[in-house]
Amino acid sequence: MAAAPLPAMQILTFTVGERRLGLPAAQVREILSMPRISRVPHAPDALLGVANMRGTVIAVICVGRLIGQEESESQRVIVVDADGLVGLAVTSVAQLADQSAVHDVSLLDVAELVAQAVPKKRQRESSGRVIALASRAARQDTLALVAFTISDQAFALPLSNIDKIMRVPDDIARMPHADDVVIGTMPLQGNLLPLLSLAALLALPIRPADHHARILVVRIGTHRVGLLVDAMQSVVRVAETDIDSVPQVLNRGGAEARIQAICRLGEGKGLLSVLATDQLLREDIMARLLQGDGKEQGNMTGGAASERCERFLLFRIGDDSFGLPLDAVDEVVPLPPRLTPLPKAPDFVQGVMNVRGQVIPVIDQARRFNGTAVGSAKPRVIVVRIGALTAGFIVDAVSEIAQVPESALHEAPDLGAEGTRVFERVATLGGRDDLVLIVNPRELLDRAAQDLLTRLSKKGVTKAP
Repeated sequence: MAAAPLPAMQILTFTVGERRLGLPAAQVREILSMPRISRVPHAPDALLGVANMRGTVIAVICVGRLIGQEESESQRVIVVDADGLVGLAVTSVAQLADQSAVHDVSLLDVAELVAQAVPKKRQRESSGRVIALASRAARQDTLALVAFTISDQAFALPLSNIDKIMRVPDDIARMPHADDVVIGTMPLQGNLLPLLSLAALLALPIRPADHHARILVVRIGTHRVGLLVDAMQSVVRVAETDIDSVPQVLNRGGAEARIQAICRLGEGKGLLSVLATDQLLREDIMARLLQGDGKEQGNMTGGAASERCERFLLFRIGDDSFGLPLDAVDEVVPLPPRLTPLPKAPDFVQGVMNVRGQVIPVIDQARRFNGTAVGSAKPRVIVVRIGALTAGFIVDAVSEIAQVPESALHEAPDLGAEGTRVFERVATLGGRDDLVLIVNPRELLDRAAQDLLTRLSKKGVTKAP
């Protein structure tokens, strides 16, 4: 009896520019319209970046750049299984047909294509816990504060009491007939968050919220409350010896919130009034906010079985968004008008600045990531400290402090190039298509130090006597 003929292999055909190509249909998992791509600095040229495919983070490779069709337009992404999901950006997808019926089509070896785009596999060390412990050990005598303004006055709250800092959303449910303190409620991670005016709590003039306004999500006892402020200024870390208690008589008689301390910033930077989180609200206001059934109260408090979260400082360089673990951030300050130049330093080192008596290098992170200087009119310096390593990184803007649940954090796809090791994870925030690359602070500092030493050695600079 003759053996049955083997079934013909199915081929998916597609175009890249003017070339017709194909690959085995068995390796194809999905075909997508071109998604939003988050670019990865230092990635190989053929790697467009990473994209969110319904909660799965995938690397997207430009096939045109690998086959000499650099000018071809990418309109579709073919998701293939090549020891993990990878997206292939192509011009168009043609048809699915038996191999015997396909003519004038070049078959691609998917594994070879991916290896060509991402030439080097890498092992990622899980050092987050060590980094966090080292950071906390180095800061036992300091207090981290979030500084903000209300009616042109500077205030602060302890960073440990703040879950999240976010922009003012459009979908606030205003509370009718409420006094000036109570603004309404807003959705947050599937729950309802009461929103209050901190200006009203401090008996200060109330200004309309603009694009500078921020909401501080704070914990008061077991409850979470959103506090509206005019603008966020910075994250500062101050020595306990620079914080003085305030006599009770100096608290504003008409204000509900209380100032618990005055912080001296030094170097002519003025004073910060530090608010007492546990004294922000009167008991009758808390009782009004928590009126309603048990389900609503559970929503406002955030629930007892909330998913474990991590906090990140989100910042922007150009149009790209990144995040740093909050434990590694020492301070966020405006870029000083003038930095002290460092002779013969690389072009990405803008100079040095004094931070609480320590002179640290200030690095233009945009220049290191993509070769162009930060272009913001109001850049910020993020001071990152891991153990003995400290540096300031200039960024275009610091957008918010985000509390990200574990389910929204994903291991970054293998991106091949050595420089991409600085990105260890990817966060998907609020179900949005855009992704935030999470920076490994240890890698960031190590690579900055290595780059600096390499460039200085090439210029013949030796250690100062």
